[in-house]
Amino acid sequence: MDGGAMFGPVPKKLWSRRYPANADNQIELPTDPMLLEINGKHYLLDAGIGRGRLSNKQKKIFGATEESRIEEDLKKLNLKPSDIDGILMTHLHFDHVTGLVKRCGDKLLSLFPKAAIFIERREWEAVRFPSKRTQGTYWADNWQPIEAQVRIFDDTIEVEEGIQMGHTGGHSPGHCFVKITQGFETAVYLSDVFPTHAHLNPLWVTAFDDYPLESIEAKEKWITEGIEQDWTFLYYHDAYYRAAKYSKETREMTWHLKCTKPSNLPIELND
Repeated sequence: MDGGAMFGPVPKKLWSRRYPANADNQIELPTDPMLLEINGKHYLLDAGIGRGRLSNKQKKIFGATEESRIEEDLKKLNLKPSDIDGILMTHLHFDHVTGLVKRCGDKLLSLFPKAAIFIERREWEAVRFPSKRTQGTYWADNWQPIEAQVRIFDDTIEVEEGIQMGHTGGHSPGHCFVKITQGFETAVYLSDVFPTHAHLNPLWVTAFDDYPLESIEAKEKWITEGIEQDWTFLYYHDAYYRAAKYSKETREMTWHLKCTKPSNLPIELND
């Protein structure tokens, strides 16, 4: 995506030191769902862009160089799409939701037929009744085929023991976080409120945010709490890190899990 759009009002001279752009000012942003295995169940955190869902024109506009391999990736773990019990949708922009649906001939069907799909009510309303501003990312083809599987919640939900979803707003009307707790360990996925490690500064929000002041407020609350409590932050869009922890004193990275796939726009990573 366009780097300027992803960093909003922040000057390129600042953000490009942390996250490089190509000659077209695009930055590399994977759209990789995360598999969560907990309490004998399998959940996905968001759904990716799918396969065969974007037109050639859309691929060119969005700079999409590859499509989802989720079925192959699940197979490596001896899993099938039908083994997924739930999908935790942080919001329903096309780059997070398109992978819920597959094309079979002239029909669009659910890729995960047995999964409960958790969506905050404000987001569900937003995708069904998009505005002129949002109709470019809220597509009817992405929600109509899975409507019967949707589990709507208001503000917060305990999906089951150890999994909490909660409203942040900011990026979209019903944008949510996912918080995962096991024993003394906690991980939090703030999705597009904190899309990459380079967005650590609360004021660095995207130009796509519908309510940027809400995004800043959510970042100040959840990033501060997460750093204070030594939580692990998870990333869906980061081309360099899949997860990271940060120092309370300096806010420098103290632990990280690198992405296994090398980036096309390399930076000097922490060891």
